[in-house]
Amino acid sequence: MILARRWPLHAAGPDDGDLVLDLTRFLGRVYHAAPTGIDRVEMAWATGLLARVPERLAFAALHPAGGYYGRLPTGAVRRLLDWTQERWADGSGGGRGEAVRHLWALRPRPVPARRPRVCLFASPVGLEDARLAAARMRAEDGRMVCLLHDLIPVTHPEYARAGGAGVHRRRLETVGALAEGVVANSAATLAAAGPWLGAVGVTRAAVLGTDRPVPDDGPMPAGPYFVCAATIEPRKNHLLLLNAWRRMAEEGGEVPTLVLVGRRGWENENAVDMIERAPALRGHVVEAGAVGDGTLARLVAGARAVLLPSFAEGYGMPVAEALAAGVPVLCSDLPALREAGGGVPDYLDPLDGPGWIAAIRDYAGAGSPGRATQLARMAGWAPVPWDRHLDAVLAVADAVAAAQAPPRWTTMPNEVDT
Repeated sequence: MILARRWPLHAAGPDDGDLVLDLTRFLGRVYHAAPTGIDRVEMAWATGLLARVPERLAFAALHPAGGYYGRLPTGAVRRLLDWTQERWADGSGGGRGEAVRHLWALRPRPVPARRPRVCLFASPVGLEDARLAAARMRAEDGRMVCLLHDLIPVTHPEYARAGGAGVHRRRLETVGALAEGVVANSAATLAAAGPWLGAVGVTRAAVLGTDRPVPDDGPMPAGPYFVCAATIEPRKNHLLLLNAWRRMAEEGGEVPTLVLVGRRGWENENAVDMIERAPALRGHVVEAGAVGDGTLARLVAGARAVLLPSFAEGYGMPVAEALAAGVPVLCSDLPALREAGGGVPDYLDPLDGPGWIAAIRDYAGAGSPGRATQLARMAGWAPVPWDRHLDAVLAVADAVAAAQAPPRWTTMPNEVDT
């Protein structure tokens, strides 16, 4: 994705509204067939706001094929969203040529004449340069509202890509300097972000909505099995599960299957070596890779439990989605995961290997008392609908729009030639 340092702004054009959803990051992901959690949130914001406030909504972006800023044709955005949802459902690539055609149709149009607007960002990705962000707000006469997903690259830099802490710190600095409103995906994220948000006028925690994909009709693994749906990277703690499965295999007796769903991430050599080379894991661990939503829903539906032994999370989307499907969860005892699962999952220390082995052995059994107890607790749990999350987003946007003080970008020097 190209973030140009200069882009043309033109005379008045179509597709205007008092809410402008920035799709810069979403367009930069157009070639990826499998969604990340942030991808899903951007999709929910775009489709949900189109359904709720179409007369108020416009789309904008720094286009990845040229880098200049402008309006995106709403009709072309709708077609992109439909195509992307179909691609996610079946896990197909959709074709690079089709992606290029969508990007061509989404060439930015002129920004309409300036009038007060609220500019919505479903993540801070792409806000690394505060001057460029201020120039976008200046072009819109806009006030920024941004959703924060986590502060993990800053609070736990050991789990980020090389240089990731510095990049995320710059994003937070931009949000702290320019945002008029911030929505966080959990109270845990909002608390962690507090030191960065001192001058932000409106802040609110709003738990994410829960998707409920339809399972496809593919084959199910034989025998009892568990699913871990997460990118293979150190923060997700796959090593704990792999060592637990090796221990169970070495101890003998019936060993359930572990199905790993998710792409291979970074700095994962130890986990990948075990998956590929540990003799004890052969026949017991299946690496499914990145799969479509229908396949994931099928695998989750038949699992004895979904496993999430992470060291850090901003929110627990896999936890909420598993519970929404009626499937038990064993996960780390983290504040963000407790917000997602409430009192339903069994929470474990991510370093307690024997505790995880005991829980997995229990849940694998046909008459598991632990699993039966969790299923009973699940009767009092209900997933958060996306509309409730979007209620909070719109409330923050409206509060920001009603502010009397000048937009915060007016205090920044105009260093970017627009």
